[in-house]
Amino acid sequence: MKKFLAVLLAVLMVFAVCSCEKKVEEQQSENEETEAVADNPEETAEEADAGEDAGEDAGEDAGEDAGETESTTITMATNAYFKPYEYYEGDKIVGIDAEIAEEIAKKLGKELVIEDMEFSTIITAVQEGSVDFGMAGMTVTEERKESVDFSSSYANGVQSIIVKEDSPITSVDDLYADGASFKVGVQLGTTGDIYSTDDFGEDNVIQYSKGNEAVLALVGGSVDCVIIDDEPAKALVAENEGLKILDTSYADEDYAICVAKGNGELLADINAAIDELTLDGTIDAIVAKYIK
Repeated sequence: MKKFLAVLLAVLMVFAVCSCEKKVEEQQSENEETEAVADNPEETAEEADAGEDAGEDAGEDAGEDAGETESTTITMATNAYFKPYEYYEGDKIVGIDAEIAEEIAKKLGKELVIEDMEFSTIITAVQEGSVDFGMAGMTVTEERKESVDFSSSYANGVQSIIVKEDSPITSVDDLYADGASFKVGVQLGTTGDIYSTDDFGEDNVIQYSKGNEAVLALVGGSVDCVIIDDEPAKALVAENEGLKILDTSYADEDYAICVAKGNGELLADINAAIDELTLDGTIDAIVAKYIK
């Protein structure tokens, strides 16, 4: 029994010695690490800076990704005084262009936003990028093509001449007659403005910001006729007694959508949408809804 106790005691002493040696080794290791940090503080600072830089880079990347998120809206510039293509019904802009634009936006997976502005400022707004495209019964002309790109045509237009019922102007030829000096009212920036200024000279053309202002000038006797697109002309004559539209048109033209030069992706998307809406009869149905 005594021998057994002696052996057990010897074993316990061995374990105790080993445990003490292990604790001493661990303490020495901790002391060495502490000394290493104290000897090289710059390395620790660099590691911390690296961590901060990584965090900043991640934040910048996240911000850039958020900024590059594609917009869910597409903005159209128009002049909403061009019935039946665009006009106000209460607070809402409606009409042929407004409905076709809405269908195009759906094809592009976007929500349409319409901004009303003076017709003469639409191309500038498109150029500057404050809007995505312009759509306002706009005719494609060589002059305009120098500033913006145009889509495929989606409708045809006719420039008509409005006169008083007792007017000496009975046809478009009267405007070109030798010695004629009729005052022509137009909406600023329209093809009626562009063409008539070229044909009759700046002195004989009076520009107004809206088509209905030109017609009111005709009613009041300030001008002898108004040159404007045929469909708006019909609406304006219906609203003002004593006026008529001449049987002979002033010019025939095509309407298209304008986008900023170089924006080929948007132009291609719009053209594809116009093609689809033409083939499935959507555009014809919209036009027929407004033009009987």
